[in-house]
Amino acid sequence: MTQRTSLDFKILLQVLFISLIVLPATAQVGAQDLSRFFKETKGAFVLYDLKQNRYLRHNQTRCRQRFSPFSTFKIPNSLIGLETKVLTDADYLMHWEPQKYPEAKDWTDPPFVHWKQDQTLRSALKYSVVWYYRELAKRVGASQMKKYVAAFGYGNQDTSGGLASAQLFQAFWLNSSLQISADEQIEFLKKFYTGKLPVTERSTAIVKDILVLEKTPNYTLSGKTGGGSLPGGNSLGWFVGYLETKGNVYFFATNIEGANYAAIRDRRIELTKQILAELGYMPK
Repeated sequence: MTQRTSLDFKILLQVLFISLIVLPATAQVGAQDLSRFFKETKGAFVLYDLKQNRYLRHNQTRCRQRFSPFSTFKIPNSLIGLETKVLTDADYLMHWEPQKYPEAKDWTDPPFVHWKQDQTLRSALKYSVVWYYRELAKRVGASQMKKYVAAFGYGNQDTSGGLASAQLFQAFWLNSSLQISADEQIEFLKKFYTGKLPVTERSTAIVKDILVLEKTPNYTLSGKTGGGSLPGGNSLGWFVGYLETKGNVYFFATNIEGANYAAIRDRRIELTKQILAELGYMPK
């Protein structure tokens, strides 16, 4: 073996040795086992690390499975309302019309107890007020809704379920034609956060502002829940959003199943925050 060949061989060995050290570190997030968080819960979780361009998933098959977005669609719905000028800002007021959207018997429980009054965009998102967003979508119109859902690349982009139903909880994003997976929720959120959607900076800034759930000196948690019935009677719960820390952003999408709405209402948020805390991204 010549001196040059020997030198090249040594360099190759050094590169391979370094690779063996570095690769496990770069793959560490993806190798995290989150199954213990789902021992008594059927669901999926996706996390995307913006700085490292890495994904972490629990139940990869389910992460690709599409479900109704339910009220997580309020994120694109808000953007569309602002872009089409149906909404002017976060304080845009709509009056509750009891004859048009009558009170239901379960409106005594949170968040429904807040629905029996006039709403702004900010309060409607906070309390997930379905009648406000049904009215918003109607004012935007089916053709514009279809156009923007396609432009956003949102899920299966199918708005054929329509807007015209007399039932409050029937629209294309409520257990109807529009479907989206946890993986696709992440891709939409990434485009939204990084300004890659075909909307103005102003619309993006307004929606980012109203999505904030917790703000501390060390992190800001933003997101939206969603929930509804599944075939067979179980309830599906979504929690999607992002966690901003000093120097990084972590996008997340969680969906879980429960016997009823009460079983998933708080659990979808608690589970997500437990995982984020376990990963060291927010306090336990």
